[in-house]
Amino acid sequence: VQLQASGGGLVTAGESLRLSCAASERTFSDLVMAWFRQAPGQEREFVAVISSTGGTTFYTESTKGRFTISRDNARNTGYLQIHSLEPADTGVYYCAASSSRHSYLSSLKRRTRNTYEFWGQGTQVTVSS
Repeated sequence: VQLQASGGGLVTAGESLRLSCAASERTFSDLVMAWFRQAPGQEREFVAVISSTGGTTFYTESTKGRFTISRDNARNTGYLQIHSLEPADTGVYYCAASSSRHSYLSSLKRRTRNTYEFWGQGTQVTVSS
């Protein structure tokens, strides 16, 4: 499965963005999907994850309330809606997917990069103050 992330850009603090992750195959609906981000000079960190059906989501504490992960399996696309963007949100956002259907249930696994075998190329989000 190939993933294509898009929707990033240069925005002003307080604005919103919706990132998209388009999958190349219908098997996307069988995959757990997640978003990670990597700030300049930092490690890539977990942001949010959604189950294959879209019924369950988890977020890292720093993004709760402002980030919403969702998916449309009919369109083979996942999304990350970000509200009230802050300069600290600046970075490259990556979508990822895992064939391990229950991986999102483990707090450790869902945050671990190795859990996800499919990765998009990343989309840059830059937030100016």
